[in-house]
Amino acid sequence: MTTPDKPDQAFGFGTPFQAQIDFLRQKLRLPTERWDDIQRSAHDRAFIVAGAAKADLLADLHASVIKAAEQGTGYGVFQKDFKAIVAKHGWTGWTGEGTKEGEAWRTRVIYQTNMATSYAAGRHAQMRDPEVLKLHPYWRYIHSEGVMHPRPLHLSWHGLTLLVSHDFWKTHYAPNGWGCQCRITSVTRAEGERSARAGLGEPPAGWDAIDPKTGAQVGIDKGFDYAPGANVNASLQSLIDAKLIKLDAPIGAQMWEALKPVLLAEKEAAFSKWVDDIIELGVSRHSMQIAGAMDSQEVDYLTQIGKAPVGAEISIEDRLLVGKKAQRHLTDGDGLTVDEWKSVPGALAREPKVYFDKVSETLLYVLPSLSQDKSIKLAVAVNFVTSRPRRTLNLARSGFKIDPQALEDRTRYVEIR
Repeated sequence: MTTPDKPDQAFGFGTPFQAQIDFLRQKLRLPTERWDDIQRSAHDRAFIVAGAAKADLLADLHASVIKAAEQGTGYGVFQKDFKAIVAKHGWTGWTGEGTKEGEAWRTRVIYQTNMATSYAAGRHAQMRDPEVLKLHPYWRYIHSEGVMHPRPLHLSWHGLTLLVSHDFWKTHYAPNGWGCQCRITSVTRAEGERSARAGLGEPPAGWDAIDPKTGAQVGIDKGFDYAPGANVNASLQSLIDAKLIKLDAPIGAQMWEALKPVLLAEKEAAFSKWVDDIIELGVSRHSMQIAGAMDSQEVDYLTQIGKAPVGAEISIEDRLLVGKKAQRHLTDGDGLTVDEWKSVPGALAREPKVYFDKVSETLLYVLPSLSQDKSIKLAVAVNFVTSRPRRTLNLARSGFKIDPQALEDRTRYVEIR
């Protein structure tokens, strides 16, 4: 029987489980300030530890969680690893720091939540296998017998057996909260039909009612109303863009620098499709797309001159491709072509020259030309925001071709990198 003081045993955490390990390994490490900076299905693609913002700190924490799954080392070893990692990186200010009880609580939460959700995701992958579904088209909710203080609603769902396609599993696939030890198992059609005859074939009335305090269905903790593993193929690009605009500029710049080797191909593809869609539409709908992010050097420079940006994102508005300004630039012959605009995300990621334009007070990203004429470069001028009362983004104000010799005017341009 599972005991409440040994949650390692609740899901067989001591036994290496390949589908669980694969789920943990594919996660990208995202810096975050609060535990709810990302929620629900975004956790299928992202590894976070609230308050952990440095890439190397996150990497070590992620590696420790993966080791726990791979080697079945258990909570005690993870707790020791956590203490060593915190000391190594000088991480301070994290919730739970300062007392033995607080530190034990924090390490337990990190360990148990990652183990429970990754185990659930691994089981989700197994149970969604087409061959398994043929034989086991029903899922059953199981409440752990060893929980000292059962949650009444979780207990009321025990034995509930529904078809895999039922909407209930989209939000109630366990675990359904902090420390929840419930699990889901697959059963045959015959078992599912027997459960229906026994009155366990329909969720109780009001199961999908929303608790206004949590924003989730009643009985489910905030952020747990999703099925771990169901969204492992979701777009990383959209997740990172949404995260980027919420982070302070220094952290956002570090995050994009660390993740762009993994995300660049997806970013380029998404941006290229957006450009094609805008051109096909032919008119501005005031949409925008994130093409990349500032480097730490730009963020540091702007901070030093008293113009610290709020965020690191670099966004492109559709009006630069199809608006009046775009048409005027193309008529003058110095505007960017469709293919040149499509090249911007890749060029931004590959160490461009960056200047501060003292006249327009913009960042100027100088990118390689797609033509054979080496005397011409592409330039994207970016307005940056130093306050964000309405979540205003850093926006490119123009894209044009430029003679590199013009950048030698040091009364106007300051080279940042």
